[in-house]
Amino acid sequence: MEISALLIVTVLVVLLVVFTVFRAVRIVPQARARNVERLGRYTKTLQPGLNFVIPFVDRVYTAIDLREQVVSFQPQPVITEDNLVVEIDTVLYFQVTDPRAAAYEIANYLQAVEQLTVTTLRNVVGSMDLEMTLTSRDTINSQLRGVLDDATGRWGIRVNRVEIKAIDPPKTIKDAMEKQMRAERDKRAAILGAEGQRQSQILTAEGDKQSAVLRAEGNRTARILKAEGEAKAIETVFQAVHRNDPDPKLLAYQYLQTLPQLAQGPNNTFFVIPSEFTAALSGVTKAFTESLPKSPATREEPVAVELTKEVAEDEARAADAAAKAVADAAEARPGPIQGGQR
Repeated sequence: MEISALLIVTVLVVLLVVFTVFRAVRIVPQARARNVERLGRYTKTLQPGLNFVIPFVDRVYTAIDLREQVVSFQPQPVITEDNLVVEIDTVLYFQVTDPRAAAYEIANYLQAVEQLTVTTLRNVVGSMDLEMTLTSRDTINSQLRGVLDDATGRWGIRVNRVEIKAIDPPKTIKDAMEKQMRAERDKRAAILGAEGQRQSQILTAEGDKQSAVLRAEGNRTARILKAEGEAKAIETVFQAVHRNDPDPKLLAYQYLQTLPQLAQGPNNTFFVIPSEFTAALSGVTKAFTESLPKSPATREEPVAVELTKEVAEDEARAADAAAKAVADAAEARPGPIQGGQR
């Protein structure tokens, strides 16, 4: 009986020692902190690693996370300067820097940060209209961060960033904004189309201008070359004529050949015989009627008779050729024939 009682006491003492050792040793994970109260008063903060406390005297509280935390708050209705109610979602990035202040300076630091964010957000957005609210997110974020950092510093909290996640205006405002954006897009599309058409017309006009200039230069060059060719041809003919020294009979014969061609023009209503033609006929007649100088070998009578006959035949042929030329000219263009005009 005494042995059983002694065994029970020994077991109880061993359990008490083990429990006391267990309460005296505290292991804190990395990036965590735990506040310790001794007899109801703050004593110290346990750092990460192995820590020893007085069992049954020191009270160790729940670990506080020292890492940066992200909290997304529910959408909050905010009234803008132009009396429009918008719902704004915010995201807060903060970190506990002083575990003692976070535990003893504020009862619930997370709820306090949320309410402070909503209040500051209403104050900031309340001084802006809807247009400025939608386009000034960076300004709102910086103002929120400045106010929250100043207010939460004494709570042992550092606010790193505050971001506006969404700004939702009323449905009627959304519809009006969609119509406005659609009108702006249509306007830009019309402007771009008109600008493209204008550029196309300018390029087309420039192309036509360059084409006309090149065409005119080509025509001018062709005319110059043609004129130079004609001048060269006339010069060549003139030099050939003067180099061969034609007599009046050849010129008179050329008159007779050219005369019918002068009357074949489609716009001729009367035919003009220049005075040079009469002189040419006289030259032809004279050329065929004049007797050549007689040589000693041709002074015999039979030869003179033959020459007289040949001269008579030549005169007859010349007269026939002249009459035929005049008849051809009259048939080619009926009308009055005038002589002695140039």
